[in-house]
Amino acid sequence: MSLEVLTFGCRLNAVESEAMRAQAEVDGLADAVLVNTCAVTAEAVRQARQAIRRARRERPGAPILVTGCAAQTEPQTFAAMPEVTRVIGNAAKAAPGVYRPDPAAPRAAVGDIFLTPAAPAAARPLKDRVRAHVAVQTGCDHRCTFCVIPYGRGNSRSVPAGAVVSQVRDMAAQGVKEVVLTGVDLTSWGADLPGRPPLGRLVRRILTHVPELPRLRLSSIDAAEIDDELLACFAAHERLTPYLHLSLQHGDDLMLKRMKRRHLRADALRLVERVRAARPDVAFGADLIAGFPTESEAAFDNLVSLVEAADLAFVHVFPFSSRPGTPAARMPQLPRPEIKARAAALREAADRALVRHLDRRLGVEVEALVENGGLARSPDHTPVAFAGDPGTLVRLAPAAHDGRRLLA
Repeated sequence: MSLEVLTFGCRLNAVESEAMRAQAEVDGLADAVLVNTCAVTAEAVRQARQAIRRARRERPGAPILVTGCAAQTEPQTFAAMPEVTRVIGNAAKAAPGVYRPDPAAPRAAVGDIFLTPAAPAAARPLKDRVRAHVAVQTGCDHRCTFCVIPYGRGNSRSVPAGAVVSQVRDMAAQGVKEVVLTGVDLTSWGADLPGRPPLGRLVRRILTHVPELPRLRLSSIDAAEIDDELLACFAAHERLTPYLHLSLQHGDDLMLKRMKRRHLRADALRLVERVRAARPDVAFGADLIAGFPTESEAAFDNLVSLVEAADLAFVHVFPFSSRPGTPAARMPQLPRPEIKARAAALREAADRALVRHLDRRLGVEVEALVENGGLARSPDHTPVAFAGDPGTLVRLAPAAHDGRRLLA
């Protein structure tokens, strides 16, 4: 039987899953299931538990090893499952020898993530050569009241610029057309390095020293930390794709304060204006949470109106999910049906925003990167229905859309 890796959550987890697979192969683990969990919502934890039970039914004799953020924050939850063979801490998920068979290994080996921080995983070549995600940072120094992720990953750690440039160059040499810089709190990159360089400096170094890379893309960023050098890169370099996914979370100032975010509504709108001034063809996405504790109808209206005010194109809607141990879990909670109803209403606003974005892109010629499954992606992240060879760049001028993607 083969080694199977089940990945939940963010792009950083996907990068780390490849590192886990490679380390397991080095350690000689062939017939097993590795589960890389996510802790961002209760639903993510539930899905991981469900997948573990399914894996045991499908592969009754295979060891099941569980790691990731949820395994770090809730080790007892997974150690109590009879299907689980071992629980491994997030800092050790790709450590040398961690997957070597050891009858004396404890059932749950999860240390203090703040004392044993893990370094970001190195980039791995992709089979389809379409794009690669390069982890440049992990962990987070901030403590948003709803978020458990710092307790799953520890404080922020950055990969030095030279190592990042080397990884990106390796990906380009292997034929990767697009590299995505990723991390838990991407814009905090450099804060723990000598001289505290900003993310914009790293981006500029990559664009300067890896001219053969067609595209460089950023994953989700915090609107409170974008720097002037990064804005200058957007203005000067077309190879830096005109798309930013913002970690906004809400559009009401009181909710943002209770979330312990570091920006207010006006700050987010000002950022959008600054980036558009530097790069008029930019598109924006955002993460938004509906039903945060104490959210009034007026506050929710401010959240919904932010979608249009910021002219967002791609919105990820999260119904509030109480995470054990966070301050938000101790705040007065909204009824679950109300949270679900507000999330549904916010998704409707997001759907309308996407249609507006697609309408504006009709007839505009773009150079799209062909992905798998009959899909291509324009520089501003817009999906285009197109059947071609994955990993190739093609010129397209879509003339229609179906409300979800452009048609070419």
